[in-house]
Amino acid sequence: MTGAGAVALAPLALTAAGSTSAGIAASSLAASMMSSAAVANGGGVAAGSLVAVLQSAGAAGMSTVVTAGAASVGGATGAASVGGATGAILGLFTIIGVTVGAAGAVALAPLALTAAGFTSAGIAASSLAASMMSSAAVANGGGVAAGTLVAILQSAGAAGMSTVVTAVAASVGGATGAILGGAADLLKTFF
Repeated sequence: MTGAGAVALAPLALTAAGSTSAGIAASSLAASMMSSAAVANGGGVAAGSLVAVLQSAGAAGMSTVVTAGAASVGGATGAASVGGATGAILGLFTIIGVTVGAAGAVALAPLALTAAGFTSAGIAASSLAASMMSSAAVANGGGVAAGTLVAILQSAGAAGMSTVVTAVAASVGGATGAILGGAADLLKTFF
């Protein structure tokens, strides 16, 4: 599975588990989880708990954080599959790498966009973004076509990252973290 696949399938999985836009479905996995959490917490479900986050995602759609989490899990699963480790238990450094890589990529992407010249005020003069825009305009007969890399990056720089761009950043960061963490886990076996 890829990060994008995890993001696309997560709402279906939430609904199937019973976390719906109308609330937690009776006699569902989500209802059982809520009941257990309520008993463990003395009668209520704690804000920020797994049950609360899943129900919030089921009711209102997935937040940037939940989207990044789904993408990083999917990206790590995809990276493990490519590496031939499907079904294997991921090592501690791999898990840490996925988490830090996904969160770091989502947190640092807006800074990287601004540094490259994709700002909320438009493309900064004499920047990498200006050079990319110039090349795209020349290649397209004077304008930047919608849906091109330059247009997507400028949109993210001006209005913030969409769910799709966040998922891609988390997937790439999570997969990169999985590879680096996996390498650390492998080296640990030798030392």
